[in-house]
Amino acid sequence: MGSNRTDSDSRDGPHRSPTSFARDDRAIEGLPIRLVIALVVGVAALAIMLNMLGGIGSVGDTEVTVKIADDDQVIEADATGSDAKVDVYAIDENGNNVSDATIVATADSAQLDGVLDESTGDDNHAQLDFGGDQSLRADQDMGSIQLEVIPPSDSNYIDEQPNPTIRVVSR
Repeated sequence: MGSNRTDSDSRDGPHRSPTSFARDDRAIEGLPIRLVIALVVGVAALAIMLNMLGGIGSVGDTEVTVKIADDDQVIEADATGSDAKVDVYAIDENGNNVSDATIVATADSAQLDGVLDESTGDDNHAQLDFGGDQSLRADQDMGSIQLEVIPPSDSNYIDEQPNPTIRVVSR
């Protein structure tokens, strides 16, 4: 049995003669599945690239943290007066002063009546006065108070890393 194709239509490969699209009788059955595969591979590659870039963080953000004065890292439970005051400083990751930040102290494993917050001035210094509000449970000898920095709203500072804690001890 003979074929209905002309001689020019039966050629395959790179030596195929140019024909117009109007005379092309080939089907496009494979095209939609190829597009779907290309789309899935592209989306997967994009997801992998975005995941790698996600760990970098925003450009220009600088981590800010709390520095506790060396002699104030440990306070006694229920201490009052100057014994209950802790000097803290807001600094960035390069050791530069951060002014107009707010340092917030909250209960962690030690108990604290409420939340204590103080703003740093132009000298990046704040003094947290616990005034006897810090205490320990009856079965505790030591606990901690968590510190957090709220950076100035008009800056590129962020506080995402853990900050040092203040230790509360029973003597």
